[in-house]
Amino acid sequence: MLLKPHSKIQVIEGAKNNLPDAEALKGAVAIQELAEGLTADDLLLVLISGGGSALLPAPIPPILLKEKEKLTKMLASQGAAIQELNIVRKTLSLLKGGGLAQLSYPAQVVSLILSDVIGDPLDIIASGPTAASTHTVQDCLQILTKYNLLCNLPKSVETVLSSSPTKPTAPEDFSHVCNIVIGSNSLALDKAKRQAEGLGYTTLVLSAAICGDVGRVGCQGEPSLRLLHLKSSSAVGLCRFTEVHYSNQRM
Repeated sequence: MLLKPHSKIQVIEGAKNNLPDAEALKGAVAIQELAEGLTADDLLLVLISGGGSALLPAPIPPILLKEKEKLTKMLASQGAAIQELNIVRKTLSLLKGGGLAQLSYPAQVVSLILSDVIGDPLDIIASGPTAASTHTVQDCLQILTKYNLLCNLPKSVETVLSSSPTKPTAPEDFSHVCNIVIGSNSLALDKAKRQAEGLGYTTLVLSAAICGDVGRVGCQGEPSLRLLHLKSSSAVGLCRFTEVHYSNQRM
């Protein structure tokens, strides 16, 4: 990013290959310090998108970044879903799971969010730095147990988990926060549907929640598309009909 001389904008690039690294940790520390210095007269504007989890690594002491990264890699290698990964991440983080928003109080916080998670759960997208977490340490422990990792945790992770809150953060603690999803599968599908209808097409959104391997899901969806096309052709004759809009999101 090219900045003008003496610009007040600070750019810290990190998380190469979508993995937290020393530069990303440097950025997270700078963001934490900025948030802690805000007052009631300030407005914190946060831009959030997929990949935010790797860009904002702030493990709770005494956990080291390399320990948290190793645990995340172990979960991912065993097939953990993005929801499961981010539940573990935010349980072990100072800034995720609403931590950034809490540190920013009493400033007003506005987050503009690009969702890469089906259903747009605010506390899962980028591990929810400005959203109240709906999960507890028990959810984290269940995930670690599911993937047989509970007995192989670093001592530092065990220490943090043993002292983590057992109840989710109260939503009223986030009354100073406004989270707005400005981009998602559902929004894109709705826009495409309305655009096609404006051109005279009959449209149907099969689902905004299809996920899985692109090749496999594509093969499963093709028969439905052909059947809908045949039914429309026989009922309406030469009516213009779109091949149904649906979204595959590879996780």
